[in-house]
Amino acid sequence: MIIESQELPPIGTNAFALIESSRKECVIVDAPAEAYDWAMQVAQQHGCQIVALILTHGHWDHILDGHKFAAAGIPTYGHLADTEMFAAPSKMASYAIPGLDLLPVPIEHWIKAGDTLDLLGDQLEIRHVPGHCPGNILVYVASAQAAIVGDVIFAGSVGRYDLPGGDFSVLEQSIKTQVYTLPDATVIYPGHGPNTSVAQEKGGNPFVRA
Repeated sequence: MIIESQELPPIGTNAFALIESSRKECVIVDAPAEAYDWAMQVAQQHGCQIVALILTHGHWDHILDGHKFAAAGIPTYGHLADTEMFAAPSKMASYAIPGLDLLPVPIEHWIKAGDTLDLLGDQLEIRHVPGHCPGNILVYVASAQAAIVGDVIFAGSVGRYDLPGGDFSVLEQSIKTQVYTLPDATVIYPGHGPNTSVAQEKGGNPFVRA
């Protein structure tokens, strides 16, 4: 599996493409501004079809282009706990950048903890990691030793917990039970900033000790 990423505006949010060349398919994870055009370019470059958009959570910067994927008939996946953010993102205007078009994202498939998505000829494990917001999930691909985690944890840091629905004690529990229990060699692909690893965060994250 090939994993490509792109930092996108307006606040440097990462989008990811999971590409299985042998099947000519790819899955996009998260949809910041300009993600749709980027995803189309990736699909064309690799000669693959986009078979799913998975949203790690409903915060505005991760879903800005989500409506474009849905309008193109690409199945969208998200956690039920973030329903309101997907359905009425304008309610996040108080902590979004002024002047943005915050358009609803119709979710076709609701996912929950313990789900396994059969995509790309592989199994994508869904883990629920609330604390940054109620519906944050991570996508773990064991065969690729990869976890795309949204905003639950970053390289040497953790997601904000001062926004509506955030709670540090919940976030800490999510990291300890759902992130730090992944194999140490797992590469962590966060929603912002550079990649890290489970071993690196367990060994040195100053916010949540293993």
